[in-house]
Amino acid sequence: MNKAGHPLKLHSNKKPLAILGVIGLILFLVFQVLPSIASDSLEVKSPELISKEEAAKAAVRFAEEQLQYSKTTSEEPLVTYQSKSDVYGYLSKENLLQEYNKKFQSKYPYDVYRVRLKQADGSALNIDVHMENAGISGFTHEYSNSVYEGAMLQTGGVRNQMLLMIEGEMSAAEKTALAEPWIQMAGYNTSDLEQITQEGEPGLVFQDPDTAVGESHLQLKFSFEDRQLRSYQPVFSVPKEHTAYVEKQTLSATLLTLLGYGLFTLVLGILAIVYSVKTRAYTSFKRGIFLSVLLFVIQMLNTYNLRPVFQAEGMSDSGITGIMIFYTIYSLVFSALLYFSLVGGSGLWRKEDGLNPWPRSKEAGYGSYVLESMKLGYIWACILLGAQSLIFIVLSLTLHTWSTTDASQSPYNMLYPWLFPLMAWLAGISEEAVYRLFGIKMVKKIVRSTFAASLITSTIWALGHTLYPIYPVISRPIELIIIGLMFSYIFLRYGYLTSVFAHVVFNSILMGFSLMLMDNTFNLWMGIFYIVLPAIVGYVIYKFNGSRTLHSV
Repeated sequence: MNKAGHPLKLHSNKKPLAILGVIGLILFLVFQVLPSIASDSLEVKSPELISKEEAAKAAVRFAEEQLQYSKTTSEEPLVTYQSKSDVYGYLSKENLLQEYNKKFQSKYPYDVYRVRLKQADGSALNIDVHMENAGISGFTHEYSNSVYEGAMLQTGGVRNQMLLMIEGEMSAAEKTALAEPWIQMAGYNTSDLEQITQEGEPGLVFQDPDTAVGESHLQLKFSFEDRQLRSYQPVFSVPKEHTAYVEKQTLSATLLTLLGYGLFTLVLGILAIVYSVKTRAYTSFKRGIFLSVLLFVIQMLNTYNLRPVFQAEGMSDSGITGIMIFYTIYSLVFSALLYFSLVGGSGLWRKEDGLNPWPRSKEAGYGSYVLESMKLGYIWACILLGAQSLIFIVLSLTLHTWSTTDASQSPYNMLYPWLFPLMAWLAGISEEAVYRLFGIKMVKKIVRSTFAASLITSTIWALGHTLYPIYPVISRPIELIIIGLMFSYIFLRYGYLTSVFAHVVFNSILMGFSLMLMDNTFNLWMGIFYIVLPAIVGYVIYKFNGSRTLHSV
């Protein structure tokens, strides 16, 4: 890191780093990219998918032929990606994905296009379409003014009583009569199946004892409302032990996120405001404005990009507006956290150590300094990707980690998937400012150790990622604490800009590959564009500041 008031320079022997970078990139390609391409997970492989337009046509055709659907509104069908993450998670945990895909995926997919057909009376029809063969794999009626979903939020006997009332006090025989045509279409007779639900219980569930993978059996599930068939879903069951495990892990992840990440990040934010004022003679309140505004814009673009997710949940326009207002306030708060972390962090390092972690553009050598930071960022990103690949292997062998799908964060559900990798810039700019530029120096004032401060701030940062669908939840913090310490070293060795470039390139490669694997030529080229975008940004800054040469590299 440079001394304040001294000519800008970056001492780096890039040859050994470049060798490590090449090794890291090879490890990443071998252990993450290649298995992903051949993986059984929809979100990371690139099968021959039908288009959303084809899915909509298949759904409308099915609705007209089988459900007496007729279009009563000019609104076009909404097509989103949905996943039975509980089923996928169980199969992933028990290493049953390959067996399931070979035997059942073509007829009973865990990943589907969900086509939502709205009606003028406020009701809607959701039809699940196979993403590869356009087969229909279930449907749900959402009647106007229905309280069914509200009843499902209840627990135990209260929920059952509410659902029975909503059904219209139907007998098991009446339910079976409505379900019989769909059972026959599935190739069964009721005599071939075991009825799981009992008289007096809501819904109707039949199970095929001979169609199973592991402890998971094929079930034909029906729900009812106002004495009508509400839904039909053929799906494989999930053992109660697995469900209980996931619920316990999710609760732990929520507590770790709220208390370990949220609370301590809030404390850092308050301290950043305090030290921005205390170090005002050593810093500038103008410098963080651009990056904070950029962060706000990216966050709002991402929120708007998730509009299909909100629509798929049946949210009204006013409800979506309310969500946008909430995220606007949240984004403003988060942008303020970035702003004061930039101002306070820069001031602390200059005041107490005489160091210059975030140089100004007017300083001599700034353009070349940024260019060198960008180059080092790419090298270190490749090293980090290799380290991550090795961490995944170790965690898999020791903690037996596994993951499941998360449709709410999938590019398939974004209005403009090509905007998704912009989040790499949001994470790189903000997290390096909060947890490295400000966090390390602030915590070091308390613990008196650079390593301890780096470990603490890396832990706080890592705990903010525990709600990802990776289990056991402790595996994600372990991975990111190690990665966080590596980012801390990059920051302490080279400064804020190099750590930002390393973080942005690291995320851009991961997000760029997820975009490239969406089976779309435009997304392929956009994924490549985002991977090279940090180089473009670094070079443009260099050209605009090239007249001030770097004194020593």
